[in-house]
Amino acid sequence: MSTAILTGAPLPGSSLEDDLRSLRFDVRAAADVTEAAALLAAVPGAQRVALVDPRFVGHRHALRLALTDPRFPAASVPGALTAQAEARPALVSALHATTDAVGAGVPAAGTTATVTDRTVPGRLAAVMEAEGTQVQRPELGPLVATVPTNEADRAAARAGVEAVDDESVRLRSAVKARDGFFTTYFISPYSRYIARWCARRGLTPNQVTTASLLTALMAAGCAATGTRGGYVAAGILLLLSFVLDCTDGQLARYSLQYSTMGAWLDATFDRAKEYAYYAGLALGAARGGDDVWALALGAMVLQSCRHVIDFSFTEANHDAVANSSPTAALSDKLDSVGWTVWLRRIIILPIGERWAMIAVLTALTTPRVVFYALLIGCAFAACYTTAGRLLRSLTRAARRTDRAAQALADLTDSGPIAELIAARGPKIRGAWSAPVIALVGTGAVIAAALQQPFGSGQTVIAAVFYAVCSGLAVARPLKGALDWLLPPFFRAAEYCTILILAARSDMDGALPAAFGLVSAVAYHHYDTVYRIRGGTGAPPQWLVRTIGGHEGRTLVVAVLAAALTGASGFTTALTVLAVAAAAIVLVESIRFWASSGAPAVHDEGEPA
Repeated sequence: MSTAILTGAPLPGSSLEDDLRSLRFDVRAAADVTEAAALLAAVPGAQRVALVDPRFVGHRHALRLALTDPRFPAASVPGALTAQAEARPALVSALHATTDAVGAGVPAAGTTATVTDRTVPGRLAAVMEAEGTQVQRPELGPLVATVPTNEADRAAARAGVEAVDDESVRLRSAVKARDGFFTTYFISPYSRYIARWCARRGLTPNQVTTASLLTALMAAGCAATGTRGGYVAAGILLLLSFVLDCTDGQLARYSLQYSTMGAWLDATFDRAKEYAYYAGLALGAARGGDDVWALALGAMVLQSCRHVIDFSFTEANHDAVANSSPTAALSDKLDSVGWTVWLRRIIILPIGERWAMIAVLTALTTPRVVFYALLIGCAFAACYTTAGRLLRSLTRAARRTDRAAQALADLTDSGPIAELIAARGPKIRGAWSAPVIALVGTGAVIAAALQQPFGSGQTVIAAVFYAVCSGLAVARPLKGALDWLLPPFFRAAEYCTILILAARSDMDGALPAAFGLVSAVAYHHYDTVYRIRGGTGAPPQWLVRTIGGHEGRTLVVAVLAAALTGASGFTTALTVLAVAAAAIVLVESIRFWASSGAPAVHDEGEPA
């Protein structure tokens, strides 16, 4: 329960108190600011409090947006102000400041604020902002939130409330503003109503997210049967899982049930669902005598590398000081032509289009066809998006910040070998030196894994060379125009080396074991991304060092391939590495995201 304090006498016939109680506020009335301060002092410090002008006229959903969103310590709309525990000291300070400025009672006109909202809550919000506390002001769109000062304005405000159905606005706002074509036109038109149904029955977004995961795992299990009926059921269940995946976010936005744990579950379960489904398809194909584990692992590698390109480019440029790229200007012009927006969102194969393609092809064809389509579609999408980002990077005049450089360094996932070489080795100068060195090292280790016989010492030498190149590439701050390419290069080197060596080993179970190892490492890399997005930085250094860093793991796998060429030794080693990495990474990740210091990160989908 939260507490709402009306800063004046309630008006007869007003529904304000009922609206506040429906939002789970305990409503109390204060005659003036002094009494409001006394009532505020009596509210337990951990509770959310709200100050509301009793003359307020507006939609209940406007109050909900302003007063109940858990993501913001303080928020305000005209006539209403809320503060959670972390913003309570700022609110108390603002109350004292305004009271001291004009004496006891409600502040007089013309004091404190230069904003249009001259109500007590509005003035207090202005003081809080002036003293350095950020006050969120939600976008209301057609919703009404106002404090009329005469009967004519009050009648007009009430007419505005009657003219707009806040429930329809609430349903529309539950859907993300920027989604893929398939999601926008084939899922959201009805999934928003499923979200409302869930909200009215007290279901939480986390419960829906978990249901989506379980449904996807059931789909993977059906695919693993290797029968046509199993494949059809798998396709249907995968689509149902995606509907629930859309519903959980819409439920969070509809009911404002945001949480750190929910953000983490939503961000990580998408990858878990997709990769578990790949494994199910591979198992089903094996039952029919077709070994597609290499294709399944290749699809996972390609998809993970696509994502790291998105993440690293965004981190490198989201706070760039300037952007003069003609490529960006061309993109803005294309955005004005509606059909080009949808076309560009479709061809990048976002999650909605991708899962729809996988589901339909699973039901109608074979796992091999599914993976061929995935590899071709994702490869084209990766080439398209990477080409555009390369053009933007080469044609923009921007200075990268220290924060961006640190984020890129964290995304590289450099281990102790690379750290040692970066600290002790030469600092090679040149605007493009870092990506060129990383590309050379990546090309060397992948080429050796492809061309040298399995177990060759040449592959180990190439892996050592790659580790050296990795250290040299990160020896200087990553502020170059193309330095965002380092994380994708390193992901490609590590994942592809594991894939190629497992495929060339010809050992039973090597590819499934490699699939498990790459899954565990990819989880660690996604976890790193969401921690950085939340502003808490990368995982602790002890974790990165314990699991070896990308260059250390690549070198270890190459050494194991050279040392364990007989029987199933390499398979066993990959399995042990996968289990150890998964255990270490998952325990630390769960500990962090369940802690009070975890950030609220909301994955708003893949960029178009």
